[in-house]
Amino acid sequence: MDMTTAKANVLVLYTGGTIGMCPSEQGYQPVPGYLGQRIAGSPQFVGHDLPTFDLIECSPLLDSANMQHSDWNAMTETLAEHYEHYDGFVILHGTDTMAFSASALSFMLEGLNKAVIFTGSQIPLAENRSDAQENLLATLMLLNRYHDRLKGVFLYFNHELMLGNRCTKISADSYQAFSSPNFPPIAKVGIHMNVHWELIEQLDRHSGSDLKPQYIQDSRVGVLKLFPGFDAQWIAPLLNEELDGLILECYGAGNAPGQNTALINALSQAATAGIIIVAVTQPLYGTADLSLYATGQALEKAGVISGYDMTTEAAFTKLKYVLSKEQDAEAIRNQMSTPIRTELTVPGSVRPDIVKQAQSALD
Repeated sequence: MDMTTAKANVLVLYTGGTIGMCPSEQGYQPVPGYLGQRIAGSPQFVGHDLPTFDLIECSPLLDSANMQHSDWNAMTETLAEHYEHYDGFVILHGTDTMAFSASALSFMLEGLNKAVIFTGSQIPLAENRSDAQENLLATLMLLNRYHDRLKGVFLYFNHELMLGNRCTKISADSYQAFSSPNFPPIAKVGIHMNVHWELIEQLDRHSGSDLKPQYIQDSRVGVLKLFPGFDAQWIAPLLNEELDGLILECYGAGNAPGQNTALINALSQAATAGIIIVAVTQPLYGTADLSLYATGQALEKAGVISGYDMTTEAAFTKLKYVLSKEQDAEAIRNQMSTPIRTELTVPGSVRPDIVKQAQSALD
């Protein structure tokens, strides 16, 4: 890197999570001020290839298992408040719900024209074998070098920069905690930083040049995983009275037990009543295309919407986002099956040759 290049100015927002935790009698927990002290005392966080950065701690600091939509609103509000003063943003977050938060902010930060990168660690920065230092340093270096070209919400972990709303957590005890199963990594960081700019050009762009945060309202969205022997009686009262929306984790390519008449009828009645039901697939890889099999078509006839290859995290947060913006059920249904932030793939949304080329180049 050219050492004469002006440094980027970055805001680091610490929400809590393992990266800044310290040991206590109750186990690891976040302590106010502790992470800042660790970073300030480490010479690795000062260098010509790093940006200048400020650290803001949320209050209270949270284990990410406690994250709620109000915390996404607070993050969004903080970024909006400081948006004009920084070239890019890092959000330090616990791994348990990081994919949910990265997905949520990808929708909520309308008009985003800068990079927001989520990262964290599996082991606290205070420990010798921690992955925290590499994750944070690489994130800062990416922003310092490419802040003028990277735009959107991303997640960085274990040498890979991924699209935030394409990620899911795949391991509780590996440094490779996250994967982007249906969309190639944006970059891989090793000896060199390999960024696939052709792939970035395929991303859905936010309209407008000004940030317009959209806050999440308190809607009732649930997630239901199908399994053999599912009894519709368990969910019929919930579908009829309690929910605004449901993410249905289906088998394979969007399949459900089509011979389970009670379940199909319950879903149909719920959809008719205005509950938005979105099908995603249980496997990591692939798409929930309800048109492929008779069992999927039974869902489609019942009013279930195909979520294609959205992760559960993306489908859940997108539905809460759309419900916060729209009142008309048909408009909500249309948006849920249409890519707005490259969160899902439908025919023609992303060129397959570009995706394949990107995957090969970054392997």
